Amino acid sequence: MSGFTCEEVGVETRNRLWLRGGFPESYLSASDEASLRWREAFVQAFLHQDIPSFGVGVSAERLRRFWTMLAHYHAQTWNASAIASSLDVSHTTARSYLDILSGAYVIRQLPPWLPNLKKRMVKAPKVYLRDAGLLHALLQIESMAQLQSHPKFGASWEGFALEQIMILLEIPDHQAFFWATHGGAEMDLVISRKGQLYGFEFKATEKPSVTHSMTIAASDLGLEKVYLVHPGEVSFPLREGMEALAYKDLPRFQWPL
Repeated sequence: MSGFTCEEVGVETRNRLWLRGGFPESYLSASDEASLRWREAFVQAFLHQDIPSFGVGVSAERLRRFWTMLAHYHAQTWNASAIASSLDVSHTTARSYLDILSGAYVIRQLPPWLPNLKKRMVKAPKVYLRDAGLLHALLQIESMAQLQSHPKFGASWEGFALEQIMILLEIPDHQAFFWATHGGAEMDLVISRKGQLYGFEFKATEKPSVTHSMTIAASDLGLEKVYLVHPGEVSFPLREGMEALAYKDLPRFQWPL
């Protein structure tokens, strides 16, 4: 079961849902401080009680270090070498930790879309913390003001908006991908639906515009349409086949006919 969505709590509470995440106890707390305390307690209980109950024999402190490290890699491609080196473990051990947290549904591994193109493609998955509130707790972000000045601000929006899209549009995990080349072109989310491909970009800007990556991805992948999801107030066409999609319009989103 997913947490609250913007359809359930209302789009006018965007920042609250984004900062606190979708767990009801966190979202409904009396203050941001109380919400953060709940999330910190959740992380502690999850690692010390829930994970051992699954029969996983990894130390809670080591798994917390790994989870916190993933928070700093949120919305980036999986880098086994860097993470394994930092934890002083093998690549296979780091991978097993990733699979543990993915299996517990606190981490999303978004696989790459690998078409038969004559380009060098990124083949590692992108890694996201599924709940934005837990991401902010692990990064020790206590308020919206802190989030807006944090280096992970854009990545936080990407993961938050991506999860909202996945839940609201009822996208099965096996239909969701990202696309990136070693030349720097990318598309944050590629959805395969009824034989067509759709692209979603997530930008934490209130002045969305077409990017070079969007143009390349639309052409190389033959995307039916590209949506740039932003926190602004207005949805509008960017160019043919591309639309700026405002957060407030997500509950009313409809696929092209």
